[in-house]
Amino acid sequence: MADYDIRKLQLRLLDILKALDKVAKEHGLTYTLCGGTLLGAVRHKGFIPWDDDLDVSMPRPDYERLIAHAKEWLPEHYELICAENDPKYPLPFAKIQDARTTLIERRHLYYLGGCYIDIFPYDAFPTAWLPRWWACTKYRMLKVAQYQIHRDPYKHGHGPSSWLPLAVRKLTTMESIQRRIRKILTACDYDKARYVASYTDGMHGVLPREITTEYTQWEFEGQKFPGHKHYKEYLTNMYGPDFMTPPPMKDRWQHNFHYLDLDHPYRDYREK
Repeated sequence: MADYDIRKLQLRLLDILKALDKVAKEHGLTYTLCGGTLLGAVRHKGFIPWDDDLDVSMPRPDYERLIAHAKEWLPEHYELICAENDPKYPLPFAKIQDARTTLIERRHLYYLGGCYIDIFPYDAFPTAWLPRWWACTKYRMLKVAQYQIHRDPYKHGHGPSSWLPLAVRKLTTMESIQRRIRKILTACDYDKARYVASYTDGMHGVLPREITTEYTQWEFEGQKFPGHKHYKEYLTNMYGPDFMTPPPMKDRWQHNFHYLDLDHPYRDYREK
């Protein structure tokens, strides 16, 4: 279990969500609570009690608009980070982080920033099963390569476990992988797609477009935010038909971040 105050972190993440919601309303952006955050809204009317992250998804066109205008639209202390604006960024989706805080997820995955919410683009998938499978397979392989470049190659010592990440670094770069991932994600026309999902969810996350693009308002921590209208289909696809039953203690997953400071900016940490 995490050794930090999860509730204090949850409330900081809620503030970031409120800022995104305000921007979405002011500029006509579409977004939805997704993953465990939507499950929390449905099952707990807020965060899953042991959850220490917050997930939203955006249709690709809205996601691109947010990236393009985040600096002018978001409050000054919130920063959108993604591959499009940071060549060292190690993930295929964006985050909005609170620059007044400091967070390092894992010691062997050193990316310094603030506490954040994840923003997953909803992308079009090929209609036919085989091209869909191949797109997901290529994406998954690139994510593995991405991880090998990002992680400390000597996490487990200087023996054979370091050979793969060192080899991947000789063969490619983070920037090259991000370009190839983006090519996969944007290969199909979102506006004409029959199937839509986040590629991070893989083949099991793919659903007919109407299930992932029709939203309603859900109560979350005493406020209303958009979430999937067809929540049963979505959550069953993600977590199985028994999604309303909390898992046993041993299966209650947390990040358990390596370093978290909600009171000091990550730039101060970097200077130290």
